[in-house]
Amino acid sequence: MNRVAAQSSPSKSRTTTPDAGISLGLGLTNECNLACAFCYRDPTRADRLSLGQVKAVMESLPLRCVNLGTGENGMHPEFKAILAYLRTKPVKLTITSNGHSVAVLEDSELRAFHDIEFSLDYPTEAQQDAQRGPGNWALIHQQAERCVKLAIPVTVVVVMMKSNHLRLVDVARVAKQFDAPLRVNVYQSVRSDVFALNYEEYWEGFQRLFAETDVIAIGEPLVRAMAGLPPLHAGCGVSTVRVTPRATTQPCVYWPGSGEPLSDLMSTGINILNSGPFEQARMLPQACEPCEFRESCHGGCAGRRRLQGALLQPDSYCPIIRGERPRLKIRMAANRDLPKVSSSCTTVVIARDSSEA
Repeated sequence: MNRVAAQSSPSKSRTTTPDAGISLGLGLTNECNLACAFCYRDPTRADRLSLGQVKAVMESLPLRCVNLGTGENGMHPEFKAILAYLRTKPVKLTITSNGHSVAVLEDSELRAFHDIEFSLDYPTEAQQDAQRGPGNWALIHQQAERCVKLAIPVTVVVVMMKSNHLRLVDVARVAKQFDAPLRVNVYQSVRSDVFALNYEEYWEGFQRLFAETDVIAIGEPLVRAMAGLPPLHAGCGVSTVRVTPRATTQPCVYWPGSGEPLSDLMSTGINILNSGPFEQARMLPQACEPCEFRESCHGGCAGRRRLQGALLQPDSYCPIIRGERPRLKIRMAANRDLPKVSSSCTTVVIARDSSEA
């Protein structure tokens, strides 16, 4: 894999302008009823945020939206009490779940959510259950249908990895059954690189996806650049704060290390965006400065570069440093009010109608 040598000093990072408010990723617990091999959470210990800590976080930042993620939040013993508190706040609340956290809530409690995301990585019951656990496919379908009946918007979230990168369109078609878009996160090698995409798989996966879906949003920096979209002034290090179950903060859910203590957020508030990890997430590698795509790409995914020990180098999936220029043909879909769109390096599409496919 071609790499550009790390520079001795990084380029200046982008300035932060979170005028619309912060997007908060809140991990109440890292506990989960499943044990997916590709998950980024630490399965060796159980950590939880307390209701008091959640209240302190909510009072420390000007928030636009809050997503409950990381582990399966429904396993937190104070889940319902925390949800009751969160729904009193003027923010858009979302949750990412394997179905369990949704199933434990009453209909009235589900209505607290602006959007409910279900994790589905394969287009068939046999594949999904083989990877995530028996009954998971049925649980997701049951709970997604329940949300539709309650008129609660649904999104399906998929991890794009070596084992499914050519099946994403099929997953998008499953999501379409619930009038749901598909949100695509590229696999990050937090615990293992077994599921990691190589360069060719990364680009082929997106090319095939866009050939049969319409794009709602693209946050994956390299993909956004090659699709010819303008810079996205949001995302990791800019307008997003992650609070982990260990009571630490991170600029990105995949950011390596233990994170900064929650007390830093309590004392600095919005100025947490000026702390070291957040500034690192905004760094532009010097090798990228001459690139015509530097504004829309900004060196690619900083979390991925940091995980690979190559923060000051261009993203390993960058085609420009290989002398290539793949241009992605996309067709835009109607916009949807999806709070997660501007909070992470994610791509959101919706399957085309069968007559258009």
